[in-house]
Amino acid sequence: MTFAATILTLYPEMFPGPLGHSIAGRALADAKWACETVQIRDFATDKHRTVDDTPAGGGAGMVLKCDVLARALDSVPAAGRAILAMTPRGKPITQQRIRELASGPGVIILCGRFEGFDERLFEAQPEIEQVSLADIVLSGGEMAALTILDACIRLIPGVMGAASSGAEESYENGLLEYPHYTRPQEWEGRTIPEVLRSGDHAKIAAWRKARSEDDTRSRRPDLWERHEGARVQPASGAQRKTKEPDQ
Repeated sequence: MTFAATILTLYPEMFPGPLGHSIAGRALADAKWACETVQIRDFATDKHRTVDDTPAGGGAGMVLKCDVLARALDSVPAAGRAILAMTPRGKPITQQRIRELASGPGVIILCGRFEGFDERLFEAQPEIEQVSLADIVLSGGEMAALTILDACIRLIPGVMGAASSGAEESYENGLLEYPHYTRPQEWEGRTIPEVLRSGDHAKIAAWRKARSEDDTRSRRPDLWERHEGARVQPASGAQRKTKEPDQ
């Protein structure tokens, strides 16, 4: 089954962009996924092809019009695909959600611009999933859409060389991935950890697991807390003590 991506955008020339190269590009050439763009401006009804207007209540910037966006979306057959709207107000995307999307028939992605979308679009079409790439603001949703598509495409069966390549990575098991090394064995006085040169696969697995946990705990305490299902313990490993109530 081909993973079908349809992107609704004011800048269709941005696609497939970088996704036309490397493993995503090869997969596109091999028809493992398909890329289609829809120019939102084509669904404006006035002679100026207007897609935005000033915000109700005043303020800076412009807002994408709900009637134009709805017509653009209605022109695209969903065929069971998820509909994503890229917006900083959306829920941050996760690797788990990426894996779910990649296992489906594809996605329809609506790229925001300016101050964002008229909220009535989401009220009228609650099936639209409002998605954020990270706690940052971009000039438009296109770069975020490219990133999400790349994350999905690499998980399509047959796209990556080794099936296990997508399993032992950051976020796949709720943790950051362990660090990697390769030749030369020594560089600027720094050597590859001895355990990785030991040939003892059990010790290597244990070292990787420990480093994955340690790095997640120190670098991403939010991930560690979710992974453990409890509050992060102090770096010393000491347990927090609960004060006994006065008798």
